[in-house]
Amino acid sequence: MSRCAVVLGIVFGIVLVLGPADMMVCLDGLADRNVCPGSADRNVCPPGYAAAAEPSKPEAKKAEPKKPQGDKTKWRAMFDGKTLKGWKVPNFGGEGKVFVKDQSIILEAGAMMTGITYTEAMPKMNYEVTLEGMRVEGSDFFCTTTFPVGDSFVSFVVGGWGGTVTGVSSIDFYDASDNQTTRTKDFKSKQWYRIRIRVTQEKIETWIDDEKMVDLETKGRKLSIRFECDLCRPFGISTWTTSGAVRNIRVRELGPADLKKEDLKKGSSD
Repeated sequence: MSRCAVVLGIVFGIVLVLGPADMMVCLDGLADRNVCPGSADRNVCPPGYAAAAEPSKPEAKKAEPKKPQGDKTKWRAMFDGKTLKGWKVPNFGGEGKVFVKDQSIILEAGAMMTGITYTEAMPKMNYEVTLEGMRVEGSDFFCTTTFPVGDSFVSFVVGGWGGTVTGVSSIDFYDASDNQTTRTKDFKSKQWYRIRIRVTQEKIETWIDDEKMVDLETKGRKLSIRFECDLCRPFGISTWTTSGAVRNIRVRELGPADLKKEDLKKGSSD
């Protein structure tokens, strides 16, 4: 038998098994070598085989753009001017009423202390706070502010010990009335004063209006607060047997540019 006859016999046999339509599919597949993927014999198509399209690869997920975080060096309001949201009123014992009026927090005189304590996130280092305080009625401190310095706390006393003493309590266990930050200043009733507090790794600084009141290097110093102010931690404002008001309470963290300015100032003064 000639070789040609053998080939024709094989082809005829395949046609009988597969049928003409499947035979054409098989022959087309053999031409592009995509027939019967995975078959041990790539030259044989099983009955009813139809070449399937290659599955398309899933598109890679596009990375979602990162949501920009707020600039912490920008001023952030701590008081909304309408409610005590974000604040609590400590139970000092004998405290006066605390309420919001005319976009201010009113701290009425109590038997001793009346105050508010901030309940939201508060920086511990490299930050500054500003607020406005007013003595409404009375003769003692009207917006003494307790704040963190790293893991410690101190209070900036405004108008204490009879109405005129300012300073930081406590430094090496000495109160604001008897340490290197002690100063005196006359305060008028029903007048707003702008308070600014700045905390860095090296210093505690405070101002009343544009007058610098405290410039204290903290390295090697023991920082603490009087027990009366414990309930004001981590950040709080209080009065002593005096009615006071506070408003425009804001905080911001200090960025590298702010701290660099401080280093330049320190270098020029050394």
